Amino acid sequence: MKSNWQRVWVLSGLLLVSLAAQAEVQQKIGSFAGLDVTYRVILPDNYDPARAYPAVLHFAGGSQNLDIVERSTETDWRANAETRGYIVISPASPNGELYFEGADRIFPAFIDHILKTYRVAGGKLHVTGHSNGGLSAFHIASLFPQYFISVTGYPGLLSPAREPQLAALKPLCIYMHVGDGDPGWLSGMQSQYQSLRGRGYKIRFQIEKGHVHRLDTKRDNLANRLFDELEAAVKGC
Repeated sequence: MKSNWQRVWVLSGLLLVSLAAQAEVQQKIGSFAGLDVTYRVILPDNYDPARAYPAVLHFAGGSQNLDIVERSTETDWRANAETRGYIVISPASPNGELYFEGADRIFPAFIDHILKTYRVAGGKLHVTGHSNGGLSAFHIASLFPQYFISVTGYPGLLSPAREPQLAALKPLCIYMHVGDGDPGWLSGMQSQYQSLRGRGYKIRFQIEKGHVHRLDTKRDNLANRLFDELEAAVKGC
């Protein structure tokens, strides 16, 4: 029979193994283009740094401060990222500027840092965002399309829609979600969708019934559907 102290060591060892297998959420700080950026990283269950994982660059809405980043990644992305095996990285605004405005100057250095730090499947990311984050996702994707597989706005679109930036999005899988209770965004997104679809872009547009501006990803299986779209993008949209 094992002594009491042997049982303690066995249980302690099992606990350490269990903790190591759990997903991890990290908060990191880095300097890019002279700006100190705090960003949140969600790692999948049983994360192995030697393996390659699909990765999402996510932009939060509103002021894009750290509190909003934490709420957005926790509510919209964490559960599926952990179980489906995704890395999710979401930067907070470094200086109060939004990522479709002055804070965009941290790119592409921030993306290069991600690709050096983590093994990203295929060497390209998905980029997503809601509201101001959706505008940011489309903006950054249009400036640096070579880094991305897909762009998702829920809601989100390219604004202003200048022709060179629109053309840059054509190789990407584009996903748009907007609430039917959000008439201003619905009108603009529907118009851009129809224009891009008519020009042969790989784009999907979904009006979410009963939703307002801040889409509730816990309703109507939306969180799962967002991930289903990312997986479809890898297979060619």
